[in-house]
Amino acid sequence: RRCRRRLWARAGAAWPARGIFLKAYKHEGELELWAAPPSRGRWVKVRTFPICAASGRLGPKREQGDLQVPEGAYVINRFNPRSRFHLSLGLNYPNRVDRFRSKGVDPGDDIFIHGGCVTVGCLPLKDGPMEDLYLAARFARHAGQRRIPVHIAPCRFGTPQCEALTRAPRYRAHRALWTQLRAMHRAFLKTGRPPIVRDRREGTYTIRPRAR
Repeated sequence: RRCRRRLWARAGAAWPARGIFLKAYKHEGELELWAAPPSRGRWVKVRTFPICAASGRLGPKREQGDLQVPEGAYVINRFNPRSRFHLSLGLNYPNRVDRFRSKGVDPGDDIFIHGGCVTVGCLPLKDGPMEDLYLAARFARHAGQRRIPVHIAPCRFGTPQCEALTRAPRYRAHRALWTQLRAMHRAFLKTGRPPIVRDRREGTYTIRPRAR
């Protein structure tokens, strides 16, 4: 417990957590944990978790059984302390953007961040890091954060490798979605606070930066 408190203090984050934001990058295989500071100001990165198993390829999930990890803006909507995969945090996949993009095909469901290091479309962590993340999410929910955002991107926008990947001709079909995910990323970088993002049934997101 002391080590966890020191980690958050070094990052400049409030502990117990009163607000968290998760950013996942599929190509890099990483999940970043960002958190609110003790007072108003820019949110800070507490740590980066390795995503310890992967399935599918770059691009969003479209249908049940395609083994794809979704890409988009989600929130944690379930806490499962009795998961078959140690602990798990459920995401509200499919959202309205996913349903629109699936074009009437069953988009699948039950996407989690979980322990166990196995996956067929989820975001798995090692059990120890999963315990730390789960506890932080529970604290944030208890502190009143009803919508814990989780943004899943194909890669870390702004890096030369990611910009080259997302402009490759074979990914042309995903560019409209990736343009919106890039806008979410830029909104966060600009204000230092998670943007307000809402999914629309027309298949797009509305993105509103929060005041600094």
